[in-house]
Amino acid sequence: MKKIFVISLLLAAATAYAQTQDPLDRDQSKYATYSFSKDDQYTVETPYQTVSVKQPKGKRVKNVIFMIGDGTGLTQWNVGWVANGGALNIDQMPVAGYSRTYCTDKLITDSCAGGTALSSGEKTKYGYIGIDEDAEPLESNLQYAQKKGMKTGVTVTCRINDATPADFCVHGPTRKDEEGLAAQYVDSGVDFISGGGTHFWNQRSDGRNLIEEMKAKGYTFVDKLEDIADAEGDKFLGLYDEYDLKPALDRGPILMESTMKAIEMLDNKKGFFLMVEGSQIDDWAHRNKVGYMCEELFDFDKVIGAVLEWAEKDGHTLVVVTADHNTGGLTLLKGSIEERNVKVHFSTKGHDGIVVPVFAFGPGAENFAGVHENAEIGQIVRKLMK
Repeated sequence: MKKIFVISLLLAAATAYAQTQDPLDRDQSKYATYSFSKDDQYTVETPYQTVSVKQPKGKRVKNVIFMIGDGTGLTQWNVGWVANGGALNIDQMPVAGYSRTYCTDKLITDSCAGGTALSSGEKTKYGYIGIDEDAEPLESNLQYAQKKGMKTGVTVTCRINDATPADFCVHGPTRKDEEGLAAQYVDSGVDFISGGGTHFWNQRSDGRNLIEEMKAKGYTFVDKLEDIADAEGDKFLGLYDEYDLKPALDRGPILMESTMKAIEMLDNKKGFFLMVEGSQIDDWAHRNKVGYMCEELFDFDKVIGAVLEWAEKDGHTLVVVTADHNTGGLTLLKGSIEERNVKVHFSTKGHDGIVVPVFAFGPGAENFAGVHENAEIGQIVRKLMK
């Protein structure tokens, strides 16, 4: 009887252990060919080539491409720089500054309040999306661009109704109202929408099919990477996964393809405002997995390179790269630029209050130098768009 009892305990423990494993730790993954055996170490086998661009001489801001590396602080960028052999596309941005990220009621912010400050130029409470401290709607820079007759877009690697994209497009007191936030996109007027989250569009508790509603409004709907480039029309909705997109090496270059397609579709005489987010840098910093985090950062940085090359040729596009907050309390302990490896330490699975960098390229870039409140970044963008 005692032996049966012990075996039962062991089976129960094994079942509990299996149920607690991270569902994204998949053996059948392209990541299996990389060095992911330890969460605090990573080696890049094949570094990617970075671009070389020059700051345009023009002064007029026609277009704004606002890029957010969610949870991406100074150490994340430095870890990525070492792991890629001492080169990143972010190095090509001639102006750098810092942003303090605290919100009005907490020192350590979240993506809701952090993103709202960047999008609207006004700090707000923790958890608030596109609304002020009194829960009144704030006009985001994307919505301001719409009023000016500019085209607008958002492209992300999380669900499109998550905090950061929602901060630019819709309003709400909590990110938990995921169906409500998704529904607001139908009447948002945003020309280009790309990310994940089909569950909140066509598997809703109210029976609505928001995808069909968007198609009725003239949006071209795409749900596969290979269909992005050939999409036609002047309204675009791309949703590629039920919730957030798969990790970088598994999903393919969706962020790159969607960003360049957005630029193609939005470029016009009156200009455009495009928000691009490397959403899952934050996710993997939360999970304290440096290899996955690095690959998300590389995916984002490759898009930055392509955007900078396009902006250099255009001459009238302001590119801003920053973060809503820092995540993970990351420290670079040791590594080798030549061998492209890093060993790190995460001090937390949450956010922290360390300032985040702000990089700028194009006309008006000099305004982002120095130390800023995060809301000031949104204010500077608004001023340069006038």
